[in-house]
Amino acid sequence: MRATRIVFCALFALGAACLSPAASAAQNAFTLSSTAFANGGLMPKVHECTSGGGNDPAKKNESPPLAWSGAPAAAKSYAIVMRDLDNANLIHWVIYDIPASTASLPQNVQHVYRPPVPAGSRQVYYRGSASLYGYQGPCSPSTVNTYEFVVHALDRASLTGLNSGSSTQAAARAITAASIGSARITGES
Repeated sequence: MRATRIVFCALFALGAACLSPAASAAQNAFTLSSTAFANGGLMPKVHECTSGGGNDPAKKNESPPLAWSGAPAAAKSYAIVMRDLDNANLIHWVIYDIPASTASLPQNVQHVYRPPVPAGSRQVYYRGSASLYGYQGPCSPSTVNTYEFVVHALDRASLTGLNSGSSTQAAARAITAASIGSARITGES
């Protein structure tokens, strides 16, 4: 009887370890990916800016397709912030109020404050070499820079304190304050 109890306790402890939060979290890690480039890989020219001069027809300033999985179950919406890590963390793109039912963005999210896809989302106006809503692709013709895309799971359905005149920095601060988890991917261009 004592041997049976010891074996049962050992099996129970092994099962509990397999179902622990740490083991469960590892299986459901929050991840971000793109079908356009591997993490740390070269971003295709179609995602580069068109405002830097030159006439390269391959440059289209189209946002890359992005997909995420394993987000915290409490996420009520998502936001994505793209930064140039080699240029003082310059913010190139902020899209927020992405519905919690969404787990991906298509390539070439429209350059408007309220893009039709994903429905309900909003984008910040980029004030730089190109003045537009939404994505501003890499614009580093003489260097190769690292661009970071971070998806944030947010604790609220809408960032009501932001509007069409909000700056990228104000939006990034609001997103960070509401974030309950994040995942990232980088690309070189």
